[in-house]
Amino acid sequence: MQKREMQLWTRVSVVMGLALGIGLPVAAQNSVEMKSVNPIPITYVAPTKENYLKFANETEAALRNDVLGVWFPRTVDNKNGGFYADFARDWRPTKSEGKFSVFQGRMTWIAAEVAVRRPDLKDTYLPIARHGVDYLSGVMWDKQYGGFYWGLNDSGQISLPFGDGKNLYGISFCIYGAAGAYQATQDPKALELAQKGFRWIDEHAHDAKNGGYFESLARDGQVVEGAPNSPKADEVALAGFPVGYKSMNTHIHLLESFSQLYEVWKDETLRQRLEELLSIVRDKICVEPGVMNLYFTNGWRPIPYLDSYGHDVETAYLMLEAEDVLGRGHDPRTERMAKMLVDHALAYGWDETYGGFFEAGPTFGKPEDLRKEWWVEMEGLNALLLMHEIYGQQTDVYFKAFQRQWQFIKNCQIDSKYHGLYQLVKPDSTPMDDTKGSIWKAAYHDGRALLNVTDRLRSLAKNAPN
Repeated sequence: MQKREMQLWTRVSVVMGLALGIGLPVAAQNSVEMKSVNPIPITYVAPTKENYLKFANETEAALRNDVLGVWFPRTVDNKNGGFYADFARDWRPTKSEGKFSVFQGRMTWIAAEVAVRRPDLKDTYLPIARHGVDYLSGVMWDKQYGGFYWGLNDSGQISLPFGDGKNLYGISFCIYGAAGAYQATQDPKALELAQKGFRWIDEHAHDAKNGGYFESLARDGQVVEGAPNSPKADEVALAGFPVGYKSMNTHIHLLESFSQLYEVWKDETLRQRLEELLSIVRDKICVEPGVMNLYFTNGWRPIPYLDSYGHDVETAYLMLEAEDVLGRGHDPRTERMAKMLVDHALAYGWDETYGGFFEAGPTFGKPEDLRKEWWVEMEGLNALLLMHEIYGQQTDVYFKAFQRQWQFIKNCQIDSKYHGLYQLVKPDSTPMDDTKGSIWKAAYHDGRALLNVTDRLRSLAKNAPN
């Protein structure tokens, strides 16, 4: 790592990866005082129709009781528009952090997805999806320069700590939410918004030379490449992204949002960008033996750091999902890399004592961050069952890990008293953070995982032995 890169890395490392979903600074944690728990024995069951349906009933109940039932309708902000983010353990509202593009896009998307995939809830969630699009279009979209703001205050005004800059991580989730809302509502306004978002970032941020996207932009769409100690660079870096560098996290979520948009808009440029992103994620960001570098120079030279197990298992799913959307079947290279990502996370980031995936660690050796974060556990649940669906005839490893993971989530990550998921769990599997909602903690990871897992279990049951 060059001296300039090291200086930049040192300045933003605490805020950076942790705010992106890799964890939270220890000083910011709210401890929940509970006695440590003993590991719970597990008796593994066979992949039969009865057992698949039993698990499906449990995950569907968790979806409705611990995700949808606690987030909605209380998160809907009928005063200022959009969605309110901040809640304590008992779901009382806490001091607002403002309206964050990532949270607004994620909540719009999950409402839309529920309306599409749960017909009995459609009448309840379609209005919520429309509510989300109205905010993304009417407030979050910059009417002067285009693009979605990184964040605004509750009154819809530019303010600190968000500033007036644009960041592709946030824009990606706004596109994701708008495209999902169009799929649910068939409202042309939602599709037009997603298309505008895609065209804006493709015009201003696509890297025609190296592929992928520049991530930090000024309000007018100019790429921010300043020195790390410049005022504009400071502003963007404090949002959690290193200025002048590309990140794994932004690019896997661009892959995700472009996949969602391509489902409803078969545009040729969009298809090319989706295929480019898939290749970048699989062949540049992911490396053997199944890990991902987190940050890169603009020319895709990796900057070494710890491996994030949660992003590994999430990306295994996102790559295969992108190929499903492209409609060309799974490339053996993609399946191989997806499997390596999950296998490596199981080999190095898995808790053999309690179940669950740890936060982060080196490519080889013991994990260094032993906390367990709600989104990592839910993405792990989703990826393990996906691997079982693909490789279950060859091995029982993934189905056994899925069972252990679900047991851990039920007993340690879900709050049995107030419902919802604890944000962070200690290595001994007791809660360490009682936050139920924040601008970085929405209903998206857990909602998507439980939707996917329930539907996949029911699909597996159709062809399973009794």
